[in-house]
Amino acid sequence: MSDNPILAFADRLHKGPAMFAAWTTMRDPALAECMLREGFDCSIVDWQHGFHDFASLQAAILATHAQGKAAMVRIGVGQFNEASRFLDWGAAGIVAPMINSVADAKAFVEYVKYPPLGERSWGPARSLNLTGVSAVENLHGANRFTLAIAMIETRAAFEALDDILAVEGIDGVLVGPSDLSIALTNGATVDAGHALVDAALTKVVTSARAKGKLACAFCMGGARAGELASRGFHLLSIGQDQILLRMAARQEIAKARSATASAETSLDGADGY
Repeated sequence: MSDNPILAFADRLHKGPAMFAAWTTMRDPALAECMLREGFDCSIVDWQHGFHDFASLQAAILATHAQGKAAMVRIGVGQFNEASRFLDWGAAGIVAPMINSVADAKAFVEYVKYPPLGERSWGPARSLNLTGVSAVENLHGANRFTLAIAMIETRAAFEALDDILAVEGIDGVLVGPSDLSIALTNGATVDAGHALVDAALTKVVTSARAKGKLACAFCMGGARAGELASRGFHLLSIGQDQILLRMAARQEIAKARSATASAETSLDGADGY
């Protein structure tokens, strides 16, 4: 197995153990660096719902690579033309939202895989620098080492799961649990931990592994990510940069308020003797 993070990424995911992704939405690449230095295995740069522009997305990919790890990019809905661009910039894979049918999956593959699987346009100038392979080696190997991950987050996608997984060139699926909870409850709630979502996750990992594909999921926290890893998932996020920042801020300010309250109580008692 290659030591290069881009070339080794797909093999590492299939071989295991489960990997945990730093999900980044904010523009400053230092956020990705901080998360990766604390032990995350890779990054997922969020173009769909994040605040990135082209410059910050490139910087996030490079910051991840500088830590010896691989970056994937979540594109916008149907923005398959951007997928090949981000692969050219050195992304190790693309996460595509709202892949609801076999037709969607095939359209996705067309843009991220070279012939004979797809029709990806040639232009990997930056990725060649990061992988160190020749142009011909890249052409012959990219369909294996760059990943096409389809998101399962609607009722239609879940019902078409096995057919989507069977599309040649789709390397795996990633569950978006919040959107899936809205879909499976007919808009009644948004709850990533809903029982219907949990049952769907079991179906996803079982089907993906049966077809030799990758099972991935967005998780709100570390406990859930660890649980899904134990259930056979290959790749899990743990929140995202804003969520983790807010959680840490909430925890630390609560500690400060609690310590202040305790100190004030002690002072009040001291004045009473």
